[in-house]
Amino acid sequence: MRYSKTHKDETRLKLLNSSRAITKKGGFSVTSVDTLMSAVGMTGGAFYNHFPSKQALFQAVIEEEVQNSREMLAGDENSSDDHVIKWLRKYLSVSHALHPDDGCVLPTLGPEIARSGPEVRSAVEAAVTGIQKAWSARTSDGDAAWAVIAQCIGALALARMVESEETREEILQANLRVIEKHHLHTPDDQ
Repeated sequence: MRYSKTHKDETRLKLLNSSRAITKKGGFSVTSVDTLMSAVGMTGGAFYNHFPSKQALFQAVIEEEVQNSREMLAGDENSSDDHVIKWLRKYLSVSHALHPDDGCVLPTLGPEIARSGPEVRSAVEAAVTGIQKAWSARTSDGDAAWAVIAQCIGALALARMVESEETREEILQANLRVIEKHHLHTPDDQ
């Protein structure tokens, strides 16, 4: 059977997209190549036609994920004044906590990222630094921007660890209230 000229690129994209969801839900290191490939209807042996190693796939997933997060969370010069708080309300939501496969990669794969090579950690650093700079420009407080980033990642990770919906919601809402009260002031508010 002959494949189209774009088949390899299309399969690589499908593999990347399905791997993002699968690994954010179950972890990257414990997910086998066979599992990743079966999600796109292929055998594990075909994996190496698309990536030289499982680590190369991990790097591609993380780079894409953190770039997407940076674009969403940082906003741009056309973003509204309340851009940050709008995104934080989505980030610190029960829906985000319950659906790691659709959400931020940092709370779910943070420990694996920390153990990975410098290419992956550099991609994460560039993304979170970009978010911090954008938020610092909006609030004139670089320390608060770092604190909010760390607080959000930690709050979401903790909310995913607890069993009861009540505790999960309490964790997320408490963090959002603290962030709104203490950290998200624009220069005009002060």
